[in-house]
Formats: sequence, C-alpha cells, structure tokens
Amino acid sequence: METGYQRGKIQEESLLYERRKHDGSHPIIGVNTSAILGRFSGARHRTGSLFRGRKAEPVGAPERFPRRNALQCPAWLAKLRQVAIDSGNVFEVLIEAVRHCSLGQISNTLYEVGGRYRRSM
Repeated sequence: METGYQRGKIQEESLLYERRKHDGSHPIIGVNTSAILGRFSGARHRTGSLFRGRKAEPVGAPERFPRRNALQCPAWLAKLRQVAIDSGNVFEVLIEAVRHCSLGQISNTLYEVGGRYRRSM
C-alpha cells in the first residue's frame, strides 16, 4: 500500500483499455464500432467515428413554457405530491408532469414531501 502498487496497476490497465478503445483494437458496439449484419456472413464490425445525432430542439423559449402550461401545472404538481405522500408510483406521474411543469417546480414539490438529502460528514 505504501508504494502505491495497486493504484499504479489500476491506472496502467485503465490507460491501456482507453487506448485500445480509441484506436479501435478493442471494439465496443455503439461506442467506437457499429455492427454490420451481413446477409449470410453474420455480424461484421466496422470501426471509425460513429454518427452523433443532434440533440432535439428545445420545447420552446423558456419564458413561453410556464405560460403555455399555467392551467395544467398546478394539477400535476398536486397529483405528484399526493402520489409521493401515498408512497405510490411516482415515476408514472412524473412522466406526464414533465410535459407541463418545470424541473424546478417538480423538484420543489418532491422536496416538500420528502425533504432534501444531506450527506452526513
């Protein structure tokens, strides 16, 4: 432990892995390789840069989002609050609530019910 042997070995292996991943000698489907399915030959691997799609366009200007959802947002926050209090499936309600409420509104609602996590040191 004093000489740092374990840490050095881990760092060496990590560096070797990253080098092999980037130079293509260690193919990872979807990261540095795409699978090409041949009709009779099975899967072949093609290395190289993969196409990186653009991020989806934003829903709209941030100032329009609250105005557009002003009527639905309080109802979804109330439903989310009640489901959290009842220990129900929050995820199911959350999927629909994000269409009408901002992240800050959803977070504050959940903080009101469950409190904030504080790491004890």
